[in-house]
Amino acid sequence: MNRHLLSSPAPAAEFHDGFPLGNGHLGAMLHGRPGTEWIDLNADTFWSGGPLPAAPGPDPGVLPRLREAIAAGDHAAAETLAGQLQGTAWTQSYQPLGRIEWDYAAADDVTGYGRELHLADALTVTGYDTGGDPVRLAAFVSAPDGVLVVSATGPGTLAAAVPPRLRTPHPVTPAVVDAGAGPCLVWTGRAPAHVLPNYVPADPGVEYATDPCDADGTVAAGMGFAVAAAVRHTAGETRLVAAAATGFRGPFERPSADLAAIAGAALASVTAALGVPTPVLRARHVADHRRYYDRADLELPSVDRFFHLGRYLLIAGSRPGTQPLNLQGIWNADVRPGWSSNWTTNINAQMNYWAAEPTGLADLHEPLLTLTRDLAAAGTATASGYYAARGAAAHHNTDLWRFTAPVPGDPQWANWPSALLWLSAHVWDHHDHGGAADVLPVLEAAARFTLDMLVPDPTGALVFSPSTSPEHHFRHAGGHAATSWGCALDQELAREVLTRYAALTGSAEAVSALRALRPVQVGTDGCLLEWYDQRPPREPGHRHLSHLYGLYPGTRITETGTPAHFEAARRALLLRLAHGTGHTGWSRAWVLCLAARLRLAALAEQTLTAFATDLCSASLLSLHPDAGRASGWIFQIDGNLGVAAGIVETMVQSHAGAVSLLPALPPSWHTGRLRGIRCRGGHVVDLAWSDGRLSAARIVASRTGPLVVELPSRLAVTTAAGDPVPVTGAPGAPADRSRVRWPALAGQEYRLA
Repeated sequence: MNRHLLSSPAPAAEFHDGFPLGNGHLGAMLHGRPGTEWIDLNADTFWSGGPLPAAPGPDPGVLPRLREAIAAGDHAAAETLAGQLQGTAWTQSYQPLGRIEWDYAAADDVTGYGRELHLADALTVTGYDTGGDPVRLAAFVSAPDGVLVVSATGPGTLAAAVPPRLRTPHPVTPAVVDAGAGPCLVWTGRAPAHVLPNYVPADPGVEYATDPCDADGTVAAGMGFAVAAAVRHTAGETRLVAAAATGFRGPFERPSADLAAIAGAALASVTAALGVPTPVLRARHVADHRRYYDRADLELPSVDRFFHLGRYLLIAGSRPGTQPLNLQGIWNADVRPGWSSNWTTNINAQMNYWAAEPTGLADLHEPLLTLTRDLAAAGTATASGYYAARGAAAHHNTDLWRFTAPVPGDPQWANWPSALLWLSAHVWDHHDHGGAADVLPVLEAAARFTLDMLVPDPTGALVFSPSTSPEHHFRHAGGHAATSWGCALDQELAREVLTRYAALTGSAEAVSALRALRPVQVGTDGCLLEWYDQRPPREPGHRHLSHLYGLYPGTRITETGTPAHFEAARRALLLRLAHGTGHTGWSRAWVLCLAARLRLAALAEQTLTAFATDLCSASLLSLHPDAGRASGWIFQIDGNLGVAAGIVETMVQSHAGAVSLLPALPPSWHTGRLRGIRCRGGHVVDLAWSDGRLSAARIVASRTGPLVVELPSRLAVTTAAGDPVPVTGAPGAPADRSRVRWPALAGQEYRLA
């Protein structure tokens, strides 16, 4: 089996069965249809709406009354008051450009059909015979040239160039333009000015604006867009070249609806590419893709394709200067997509980037770090207006326009103001893995907000208030509720943010708060508690595992550093699994990461098997249940990206002060190789194992100073030249493993065998 190849014997039956291509800006989903290919197009900046003024916030008396109700244990009153602490607006929605339909060959008497996605080269190939004549359709989306290229070759292709059709849900004006390279088709239009989330039952759910542009070509909402495409036929090839442009000018700027200028940008990309032969375009594209893709590799008897697919999707969907991957990456076909296809910041947006640092794609982390910095600026008005707090706040979702207010809705998801705290961990991790990042501005915004959200409980300990455990209710005598104080996730995030802020600044206020911060508690059943105290969950098998943040993606809970909480986290995870958690792709990916941190190797293997068997499309894209769709599923990219991170965690971990090798290797992965894993501290690791035992490892140190490595068995350490390196034992290893330490030099290669 080629570990860098996905294949299918049939065309895509659903959108999520297609093969995705992308260059960070332009996304294309290829369906692999004989005769007439369908290509769903997206642009990373094509969203409904426009920038909104800062929301004024609720009556100032709501927050103190809410905190009083929480302290009194009046859950019903707290829930009602939490609703009064919400805004009136929703995030906007990520938009499709439309579907290109292109007739490129006959589709009669089709035999020998197959389609492939070549992960290492980032291209799709569809092949078949029609009436005995071969047809081959190859496609890629180039970052260097900014275009989609689809090349049809073989005797079965049509003898003349057929113009493509664009099926778009938006009102458009088509035109034929000759920009010096022959005729090109150009479609121009505007995005909706407003789109309500798909779960809000209102009519109209989609609204378009007809207002003229201002003198500078801008509008308040409803940016312009253009799709340009051209088909050229030669003796050996028929080629489609397409590009797109939008009127996005920045998250805090009015968008442009100057359609002539936007069309000119798309047309320029197509015209330039038409002058370059396909082999040259392809070579530039492959070289660009491989400078990311080849940084890491994994070879296993099975399942390694999920590692490679996750990295492929990150490369295709997130580049420096683009927007971050949203719920569907950059691939969406709906005007009102599931959950607005926005950035859901209570787990999903973060999970999209868990694999970025360890798999050598730190520079592709940049779009999420930029979003985080933007929210730290945009969220100051939300922090002061809603919570009378310093710093900045963002809630459970955001959009292109850096929305930060709490949306109207159930407090279980609307009233969670800790998104910036969680996102700040990504800025820290980028720095911790050796990346250049200005950590302080984001941490300061998150820390100041945290400090103003802490209140004393009856014992005098500080708890975050108000607090919810994302998207989960607890039961009480009067029914169920979400609003409380001191939920595990918020307490973990508060401790993490304040610890890091204090380390950077020496803030006495942060140090004092840390001393008084209430720890996460363990229940009478031995499980780590999700809420302030022991409360029955409304859904014992809930998909969110927020109370286990301190285990993963956090690093506070370790086997030897916090053994009681480590065991309590293990019990909590197993209890949740016993009641059915992991029924969404992303939730199952989180279980994999947690199992790896718990060193439950068999559970990690079972989890990955369940993901591959039950929660993936025909093209291995991660799925989420959606009763509103005929298939019963919707594509969400977070599961694919979280699984890639979880696979790494089974083989290399680098928290708790050590680089840990093979901490949770699944039983069937008896032989394999892993290359290019980047650890905290910036060190890079390669390793190989056979019969389940580590046989060799290579570590390139990033920093001069002590290097601690945790091993399943002792190995000799040498330099690359073969000189022995004296090592000493180091504390902190579990009973069945050992730790060694030696003084490393930056840039020096060390070998273990």
